[in-house]
Amino acid sequence: MFDRKKSKVGLAPGTLVHVGEKKAERVVVSVWAYNQSELIEKEMETVEDCLFFKDRPDLNVWINVDGLDRVEVIEKLGNCFGIHPLTLEDILNTGQRPKMEDYGSYIYTVLKMMLLSESETEDLEEIIVDQVSIILGPNFLLSFQEREGDVFNPIRERLRKPDSRIRKSGVDYLAYSLKDAVIDYYFVILERFGEKVEDLEEELITDPRPETLHTIQSYKRDMILLRKSVWPLRELINSLQKVESGLIKDSTQIYLRDVYDHTIQVIDSIEAFRDILSSMLDVYLSSVSNKMNEIMKVLTIVATIFIPLTFIAGVYGMNFEYMPELGWHWGYPVVMVFMILVGISMFAYFRRKKWL
Repeated sequence: MFDRKKSKVGLAPGTLVHVGEKKAERVVVSVWAYNQSELIEKEMETVEDCLFFKDRPDLNVWINVDGLDRVEVIEKLGNCFGIHPLTLEDILNTGQRPKMEDYGSYIYTVLKMMLLSESETEDLEEIIVDQVSIILGPNFLLSFQEREGDVFNPIRERLRKPDSRIRKSGVDYLAYSLKDAVIDYYFVILERFGEKVEDLEEELITDPRPETLHTIQSYKRDMILLRKSVWPLRELINSLQKVESGLIKDSTQIYLRDVYDHTIQVIDSIEAFRDILSSMLDVYLSSVSNKMNEIMKVLTIVATIFIPLTFIAGVYGMNFEYMPELGWHWGYPVVMVFMILVGISMFAYFRRKKWL
């Protein structure tokens, strides 16, 4: 992360440099222009094609950009809609903390979108994190993503329905819908996470192994990642509720309060899972310790049983000439039987004491 930020050292504020990994093979600019009776959906070949929709005040315009490594595309789009260079700089810096900034003529928000890997959806370690920047203007909304593929398909389907609320409302409601979709998908990840934790708890009780510890540590890293992405959202949504701007209607504020409640629920779930994982780590260490104690107990009992047997064998292993038992005809079998009886007696005594 710090190596990528070296490219920004010494540059003037507002200098546009992409900071982050290249996650898209190409930059895709798609436009959704709509009102209750009309919908235009198309993929633009050049940024200049978007100027046509800027001059249509009767339409709400949503322009979505997938891929941030082509700085000139972001710069042209920003110049077209009068976006401040510092905002464009933040869009290109993919290490941003979720936040909200009111520039008067538009409101800029940035948040983290999380997806489960399509190639391995059952492996919770494969969580894709992308930065989503949203600019809300008077009748336009600009969104910027690091790659193609997002959680906004349900919103696109609603846009295709003329009688949907999103078609009847302004772009402020669309901005709310995008944020709500991102936060709702956190619940999907947490639900999958809960299923994995249940399986891990069963494994922890029945057969804790070193791989179990690695899994617990991996899940704890996932929770840290989720926490870093969600905690600032509470402040972001709260700021949107308090902002004094005509860009957000009173009718949309009600829905923002609902998003705020969802954010609190996600935070509570994350904190609960963090506590569960911490307790699971303690249980794992206790289980390993108990397992080691059981092994040591068995070894100690075996050693204790062989102590008198070793003593007897040592006594009769001494090479003295005058030992009375050495001349007995049945001396060897008698000693062997006696040693076996001693071992069986000690074993039975340990069982009666429930040491085995």
